[in-house]
Amino acid sequence: MNNSLPRLKKLYEDKIISSLINEFNYSSVMEVPKLKKIVVHQGIGIFSSNKKDIEFFMNEITDITGQKSIFCYSKHDEAGFKLRKGMPIGVKVTLRRNNMYEFLERLIFIALPRVRDFNGVKNTSFDGSGNYNMGILEQIIYPEIDIDKIKKSIGMNITFVTSSKKDIETKRLLSLFGIPFMNKNNIKHG
Repeated sequence: MNNSLPRLKKLYEDKIISSLINEFNYSSVMEVPKLKKIVVHQGIGIFSSNKKDIEFFMNEITDITGQKSIFCYSKHDEAGFKLRKGMPIGVKVTLRRNNMYEFLERLIFIALPRVRDFNGVKNTSFDGSGNYNMGILEQIIYPEIDIDKIKKSIGMNITFVTSSKKDIETKRLLSLFGIPFMNKNNIKHG
């Protein structure tokens, strides 16, 4: 077993904590926001009636995150969507500790740079409680995905859950990790 710390966890402990203390004038290290978990979710929509498709998407999220995914089930009957209570409607993974930092590193340094015409992630996807949500349109930006085996490009949602209660602190924390937020200077017009 490898006991070395993930690179981004080490960065947090060595540099980000002190940077945030100086920037926001925290009186204690315990006040410094930290990343608690990352939730990766993929809605499977029309594929929910085919067990093989569901297992395919479940394996895809498992490959991307390095952790076994689980099903998300509908909680109510919804005739308009042809859903019955208990039907699988998505797959998700909740990453914590080292797995979370390793996924974040792959997202920042491998997956996001592979997005075509990438201008940064949106500044507007904070929830007011210190969490950040982002959408990925195609799972093919991850090298773990074999393009030839893709059934349908359905993308995924990634939620960063932090201990902060303020969006500005969350944005700064994620920026220090290396999340490239969009700004007016890097928007391409054309």
